[in-house]
Amino acid sequence: MNRTDRLYALVEELRAVAPRPRSARWLAGRFEVSVRTIERDISALQQSGVPVYAEPGRTGGYCLDKARTLPPVNLTPDEAVALALALRRLEGTPFQAAAGSALRKLVTAMQVDDAAAARDLAGRIHLLGDEGTTPSVPRMVADALSTRRVLRIGYGDREGAATMREIEPLGYVGRATHWYLVAWCRLRDALRVFRTDRITSVSVTAEVPAPRSLRSEDLDIPYGVVHQLTLS
Repeated sequence: MNRTDRLYALVEELRAVAPRPRSARWLAGRFEVSVRTIERDISALQQSGVPVYAEPGRTGGYCLDKARTLPPVNLTPDEAVALALALRRLEGTPFQAAAGSALRKLVTAMQVDDAAAARDLAGRIHLLGDEGTTPSVPRMVADALSTRRVLRIGYGDREGAATMREIEPLGYVGRATHWYLVAWCRLRDALRVFRTDRITSVSVTAEVPAPRSLRSEDLDIPYGVVHQLTLS
């Protein structure tokens, strides 16, 4: 069994007995590998976002949070590759890291034969690199809405003037070439939009700000039409 198939089989083995644990020694015997190999496999699954945790004690082992995992997903190879192409377009956006994690979860949850066919199909597709790629968003800025904390940022405006500000993140606005963080700026005591590639430094404070709403009429964008993202 190759490693990819073994990782998939590990998840399904832990899912089948959840919430009961399986010891590393038991799993090593089941898959005919060393305990160290199982430990490395479990670490790889955890790093890819699979909710596997260790339960200590004589009867402990590795457990899977069944409520937070996907059962085998009946995506066709074409559908999986279409999703991979769509997620590639998130490079340079605040959701680039999450896109990679989501794709790995989907592929792990697919039927083994379909996943192999999807990898083969993906290997036959090549993309030309764009000269004008979107600048990547700093990780702490990308996580701003999820962490729900006040950020302390250094920011350079279009004239190059630098300021330090405390901001309360409220949302994002995306264009083909740049992404913007919408936030309440305490320096200006008003709503402001910050181009993410002009944020020169960022730190997350411990302060949780009071909730603020972000209305569509607050986004008075002078160019283009703003479309709100939905999950449907």
